[in-house]
Amino acid sequence: MSDLAAVFRAKQAGSLPDHLQLDWVELRHGFAHGRFEIGKQHLAPNGYLHAAAVVALADTACGYGCIVSLPEGAANFTTIELKANYLGTALEGGIACQARLVHGGRTTQVWDAEVKSEATGKTIALFRCTQLVLYPRGA
Repeated sequence: MSDLAAVFRAKQAGSLPDHLQLDWVELRHGFAHGRFEIGKQHLAPNGYLHAAAVVALADTACGYGCIVSLPEGAANFTTIELKANYLGTALEGGIACQARLVHGGRTTQVWDAEVKSEATGKTIALFRCTQLVLYPRGA
């Protein structure tokens, strides 16, 4: 477990990633690895894994990865586009996501993420997002 993972785990206290019990295994420039154990809060009323829980894991992994990969002088970011392709589901056990920086420019970053069932190794979703890099006014 990386030190950055512990820092981000603490920073998310009280927010959606905390409520969904997202956990961070590794965060470093250009890479993020997170996971959660499926609980009731991750399920839709029909008993299946809720698509939004999968997006929350993937988008948060990309977002945290973006923060640790910001170019010099940047202050923050915001997501401007995201897409998810669902290929399967899981009903129990752990769900893991690995996100990788595909493009790291001065004004945008593009991230790809893959979400898998830890029990089967099967891919649940493929995810891509674009982040707009924000700078302090006047910079």
